Amino acid sequence: MKKILYSLAVAYILLCACKKDTSNSPVITGVRNFSPAPGDSVLNSLEPGQWVVLLGHSLKGATQIAFNGVPASFNSALFSDTSAAVQVPSVIPFPSVPAEQLNTIRYVTPEGATTFTFKIAAPAPTITSVSNENANEGDSVRIYGLNFFFIKSISFAGTAVTAYAGTTDGTSVGFKLPALTQSGPVIITTQSGADTTVYNVNDVTTGVLCNFDDLNPYSWGATSTSNSSSLFTGNRGYYAIMTDPVLNANEWSWWNGGRSINTNGVQWVPVDSLNAPVGSYAFKFEVNVPAAWNGGSIFVVKDYSTAYVGRYEPWKDANGNTSNFSTAGWTTVTIPLSLFLTNNGTGTPAASLKDLLGNSGSGSVHIWLINNSPSPTATGFNAAFDNIRVVKIQ
Repeated sequence: MKKILYSLAVAYILLCACKKDTSNSPVITGVRNFSPAPGDSVLNSLEPGQWVVLLGHSLKGATQIAFNGVPASFNSALFSDTSAAVQVPSVIPFPSVPAEQLNTIRYVTPEGATTFTFKIAAPAPTITSVSNENANEGDSVRIYGLNFFFIKSISFAGTAVTAYAGTTDGTSVGFKLPALTQSGPVIITTQSGADTTVYNVNDVTTGVLCNFDDLNPYSWGATSTSNSSSLFTGNRGYYAIMTDPVLNANEWSWWNGGRSINTNGVQWVPVDSLNAPVGSYAFKFEVNVPAAWNGGSIFVVKDYSTAYVGRYEPWKDANGNTSNFSTAGWTTVTIPLSLFLTNNGTGTPAASLKDLLGNSGSGSVHIWLINNSPSPTATGFNAAFDNIRVVKIQ
């Protein structure tokens, strides 16, 4: 009898062990680089936005994958039973991640879940834009980008910014602009590194094609030019005003009613820089839109030609949804030259700067308001433009 009971106990233990060994719960055993060999090496740490391959077994059928508690988007078609290719979320709010979720990868399937401990590092910051590159002392300025965590210092045109507030997701930081004494780049330094803009701020000279003051090849078109701070507050000298009522459907008459800014010939890009990649330069200007604007497109073209068009439509989002747009004072608009496209700004970019700008890199500048919609615009348009320029951004 004792032998029978002993045999049953052994069988039960073996059965439990067998069930455990054949469990379909996911298991992660390692992480490697997504890039093809020789870059597909096993990793010791990863960063937000990085593509990786999770290694293990029972990885098919994932319902959730989270890095530091932040869910990742993924395509299960890239998964097998032993590997899963996934992009780490681009934004991880490191300072607000609970301690127990730091440096973790959580993997969930209908069969179970697992948590794998793995170093997830806050990368160096990346600056993508500045709300107003030519702001005045006391103006509110916001720097946009990624990974603005654990900031150690901010420099704006060579002046230290000592009082600032960042968003919890690390995508922007705002401050009141201190008094500036010179032009210079924006520099953000964090515990993980630093980033510096290629271009200068507080600079109305470098790359400037028309500032309506000392650099003023303006020719015709605008409703008026003015230096009145009561019409458009926060100005720095003269600016051009474009004003128009509601535009009719398919209204392309940019030459009517103060709907354009047209200059004489200027040097867009230095001749010795025309072999640079198209995306290394951008067309910029400051704009002030005090009242609601909804409908109508700003076209930027060279030499009156629509072969390539840069478009500015801030009242429309990436999905085509529309809403009223206005600015709280002046804001900087950046259109990379790689976004000057064929087909009225909806087609393909130029293959080179020479294709876009010609062998001389020079020509007149034209900023037009048109309505290429089959419906009238929802509002009229009233805006001021200043500091038209082309500057290096890469």
